[in-house]
Amino acid sequence: MKKIRIGSGAGYGGDRLEPALTLMEQGKLDYIGFECLAERTIALAQKEKKNHSEKGYNPLLEYRMEKVLPLAHKYKVKVITNMGAANPEAALEAICSIADRLNIKGMKVAAVLGDDVLDYVKNHRSLKIIETGKALSTIEDRIISANAYLGADGIVQALQNDADIVITGRVSDPALFLAPMIHEFNWEMDDFDKLGKGTLIGHLLECAGQVCGGYFADLRRKVVPDLWDIGFPFIEVDETGEGFISKVKETGGIINTATCTEQLLYEIHDPSSYLTPDCIADFSNVKFEAIAKDKVKFNKASGKPPTDTYKVSVGYHNGYYGEGQISYGGMDCLERAELASEIVKKRLKIFDFQDLSIDFIGMNSISPLEIEAFNVPEVRLRVSGRTETREQAQQIGRELETLYTNGPAGGGGATQTTDEVISVVSVLVPKTEIKTKIIYSYT
Repeated sequence: MKKIRIGSGAGYGGDRLEPALTLMEQGKLDYIGFECLAERTIALAQKEKKNHSEKGYNPLLEYRMEKVLPLAHKYKVKVITNMGAANPEAALEAICSIADRLNIKGMKVAAVLGDDVLDYVKNHRSLKIIETGKALSTIEDRIISANAYLGADGIVQALQNDADIVITGRVSDPALFLAPMIHEFNWEMDDFDKLGKGTLIGHLLECAGQVCGGYFADLRRKVVPDLWDIGFPFIEVDETGEGFISKVKETGGIINTATCTEQLLYEIHDPSSYLTPDCIADFSNVKFEAIAKDKVKFNKASGKPPTDTYKVSVGYHNGYYGEGQISYGGMDCLERAELASEIVKKRLKIFDFQDLSIDFIGMNSISPLEIEAFNVPEVRLRVSGRTETREQAQQIGRELETLYTNGPAGGGGATQTTDEVISVVSVLVPKTEIKTKIIYSYT
C-alpha cells in the first residue's frame, strides 16, 4: 500500500527554522508544509503591499528559502507554504531569484492566486459580518483587505502539474497538508470521509512544535524533555488515510496521546463539525494509540460535505492604540502605582478613549486571581486605550512619562507605544464567486 511522509516546518510566521531543516535532512519526507499566516498578519501584509508592490509576503521568506531550497532539491522534498501572504506572485519571484543565486536548477515553482477578494467585498456591502451581525457597509470606508480561506484544490492542481514548491496566500491551514494526500492517493474531492481523515492530519501538523509538547509543557504536571530543542512533527499516512505521527529521534519534546489530544482540540469549536473549505471534518470518534516512543497512531476521523461558502477575513483600520508603562518598586509600591493610575485617569478624561485599560503588571495583568498586596515587591503600571487619531493615542504615553516629576515617588522605566489598530472580521462569500489561478516559474 502506498505511503507518504509529510512534515511540518512552521507553526506560525515567526517560527524557528532549525527543526524544519532537521526534519528535511533526517525525516525521509516527501512533503513539508510551512504554516505561516494568521488572520491579522495578512491584513498587515496587504498594507505593506500597498506601500511596496514587490513586498507583502512573509518577511522571513528569503531567510527560510536560503536554507530550505538546497535541502528540498537534494532530498526531493516538495515544499508547500502560505508564506505568499498578500503577494504570492512576488514571493514566487523571490524564491526563483534565491534559487538562481544558489545555482539550484530544475525546480518548478507555483503560486496559487485567487484568495484576494477585496474588490468583490467592496462591491457587496450588504454582506453580514459574522461577529457583529451588522452589514459590511458599517466599516466599508475603512476596509484594507479581504482574503478568502481557499481549500486544497489549487495546491492539488499545482502538484498535478509537477510543482516542487507551492506558495499560496490565504488557504485553510489543514489544506497545506491535505493537498499532498489528495494528489498522491488520487482521492476524489467528494470523498469526504477521506478528506476528513486528511484534515485531521493537517490539523495535527499545522502548529508544528505544539503537538511535540510546545505549549503543552506545564512543569511537574506535564513534563516535556529538552523543550529547548523541540523537534517538529511528521506523519506517515497510507492511501486509506490512516497512519502515525512522530518526530526525528534525538530531538527534544514528546509526542504521546495527551499532546495529540490537546492539539486535536486546539481552535476547534465543535470536534464533530470542524468547518473547512474542503469538508466538515468530524473528529469526535478519533482514537490515538501510542505504538512506540514518540510515535502515535491515529484513526477514526471522518468528514461530511462542506458548506457552499468561503469564510473571508476582512481587515480594516480601527483607530489607534496608545500605551504607556512605568514601574514602582519597594514599600507601598502597589499603592503608589494605584495613585499614579488615578492621576492618569483624571488627566485623560478630556479625551474620548475607547477600551481604556489599566493593569498592574505583577498583580492583575494576566491572571484574574487576587493576591495579597504586601507580597508584591514591585509593580509596573500599564495604561492603554484606543482612539480615532494617532495624536490622541500618543497622549497616553506622554501622561505616563510625566509621572517622573509629577507623580508618586520612585517611578522609573517609563515607555510609550503608539500603533495603528488593524482589526479583522469575517463574512461568507459563495464559492461560485471565487476562482483560483495557478502561475508557474522555473529555477
